[in-house]
Amino acid sequence: MKKNQNPITVAVITGGHPYDVPNFHRLFRGLPSLDCYIQNIYDFSTSSESVRDAYDVVVFFNFNLTPVPEGEEKTVIEHLSDTGQGIVVLHHALWSYPQWPLWTKLSGIANGGAGAKDDVTMHVEVATTQHPITAGLQSWDIVDETYKMEDAAPDSEILITTEAPDCIHTIAWTRKFGKSRVFCLELGHDNQAWPNENFRIVLERGIVWSAAQ
Repeated sequence: MKKNQNPITVAVITGGHPYDVPNFHRLFRGLPSLDCYIQNIYDFSTSSESVRDAYDVVVFFNFNLTPVPEGEEKTVIEHLSDTGQGIVVLHHALWSYPQWPLWTKLSGIANGGAGAKDDVTMHVEVATTQHPITAGLQSWDIVDETYKMEDAAPDSEILITTEAPDCIHTIAWTRKFGKSRVFCLELGHDNQAWPNENFRIVLERGIVWSAAQ
C-alpha cells in the first residue's frame, strides 16, 4: 500500500454503457488525492495480474448485463477478493451481472435494477456523520438518475439515504468483500451530478476509504 502522501492509484472500469467521456475524465482529474486510469473492462481484464494488482483501488462504472461474466472477466473479479485492493461500485455498475451471487456479495444488491428515471432532483440525507466518508456533511439536493432496485443488504453500513420516489432508499453504503473494503454509491449518472460538490467529496472520500488510507 502506498504511503498516505502519495496519490492513490485507481483503475476506473467502464464498458457496456455510453457516457460523457470529456466530463467523466474531468471529474476524476479533479480529485486531487487520486491518480486515475480510466479503461474498458476488457482492457483491465486482459492486463497482466501484476498490472491489475498494482492499483490501490478498482472503481466499477461498467454496465454489464450478462447474467454472469465469463472467461478472464469473471476470473479477474473473483481475484479481487484476495488482493485487499479497495473496491468502489459506482452508479449503473450496481446493475451489472444480475444473476451472479458473487456480485451480490460484493455490492450487497440482489437481482440488479428494475427501473430508472433521468433528471430527478433528489434530496439525500446523511444517515451517519460518524464515518470518514460522510463526516461533517449535511443533507443536500442533486440532479441525478434514480434507480428502482432492492435495498442494500442488512450487513452493509448505511451512509446516505433518500426518500425520492421510485428510487432505492440507500444511496451510499460500505461493505467487506474478502480482504477488500467496498464502497457503493448510487449517484453519479452524468455531468448534472458530477460537478456537485458534495458528490465529489463523497466519491473521493469513498475511494480513499476503500484504499484503507
